[in-house]
Amino acid sequence: AIKDGVAPPTINYNTPDPDCDLDYVANEARKMEINAALSNSFGFGGTNAVLAFRAFRG
Repeated sequence: AIKDGVAPPTINYNTPDPDCDLDYVANEARKMEINAALSNSFGFGGTNAVLAFRAFRG
C-alpha cells in the first residue's frame, strides 16, 4: 500500500454506519498517498504482533 500508493479495500462492506464518519475504502482499491500502515496478527494462546510501517522520504 505504501510503496504503490493504493489502499486495499474492505470487501463486502455494503452498509456504512451513519454515525461513523471514517473514510472507508469499500469493495474496490483506491489510489491515494499513504504515509503509514499497520499490520496486525493475532494468534492462538496470546501470540500477537503488530508491525508499524512508515514511508521513507529521503
